[in-house]
Amino acid sequence: MSKRTAMIAMGGNSLSPKGEAGTISQQFAHTRETLEGIGYFIERGYNLCINHGNGPQVGNELLRMDLTHDKVPPLPLGICVAGTQGSIGYMIQQSLQNKLRDMDTDREVVTIVTQVIVDKNDPSIKDPSKYVGTRYSEEDAKSFAEKFGWNIKEQESGQWRRVVPSPMPEYIMHGNSIKTLVDRGTIVIASGGGGIPVYNNEDGHLEGLDAVIDKDYAAAKLGRILHAEELWIITDVDNVYLNYGKENQESLLILSASDAEKLYEKGEFQQGSIGPKIKAAMHFLKYHGKKVIITSIPCIQAALDGKAGTEIRNEK
Repeated sequence: MSKRTAMIAMGGNSLSPKGEAGTISQQFAHTRETLEGIGYFIERGYNLCINHGNGPQVGNELLRMDLTHDKVPPLPLGICVAGTQGSIGYMIQQSLQNKLRDMDTDREVVTIVTQVIVDKNDPSIKDPSKYVGTRYSEEDAKSFAEKFGWNIKEQESGQWRRVVPSPMPEYIMHGNSIKTLVDRGTIVIASGGGGIPVYNNEDGHLEGLDAVIDKDYAAAKLGRILHAEELWIITDVDNVYLNYGKENQESLLILSASDAEKLYEKGEFQQGSIGPKIKAAMHFLKYHGKKVIITSIPCIQAALDGKAGTEIRNEK
């Protein structure tokens, strides 16, 4: 039985795929599907920490408030991140507890509402770029933007979404507590949605910030704290590609960290999608990390056997 530690970053779209309404019953169903893949790590005895995205969910929370602002006082974005940490954490925790019962495995699962310190002067505050919420046509997106004061951008051809600030995480709080639990075999769900962004004010006290944090980079930071050997980034593609979506699309199955960095610096990876995942991988591998796997839920088992996904490693 392995005693390796894996940090697993699950995309928010894996629980609420594009094109669906995103009802709670749908999200629970997708959570259970996702955790089938997590079961393979459990079978192999991994210590596990899981974080997750929340782009679709927090965007929907913001839309609910925009539509009801004249009846119910709206909540700041940071509170929405905290709320989705709890709700998504609950779905993952309950589904994983049931999965463990089916496997006759005696391990506990806990969710930790996690604050993450950021720089309140991070350049992204003035240049929102993180996509949240539902995809809209250009006409509908511009209508909402005019009505509610949204910032919007085109994510894919013909698909527009709201964008919000996304500062870089500087320090994951509660790291010692998370590591203690993970080292004891508890499966921990932490830094959900990348974590709740906070900063230290002039009095040395924490204050919230209206932003969201990239969950992959937060996972890389948390994996460093855990001394995790492996970082798994679970997304909606089976592996990383060069020239994604073009006629000369090429699968990248094995990459050295230096080659990944060179390709990243050349702008070969889309900044709105796979680019941040490569940046997170490079950060993780600079410290205690041994390898990063980028793959999809159906390919997890094969990727554990080295037969699927993109593997990025430090040179031996």
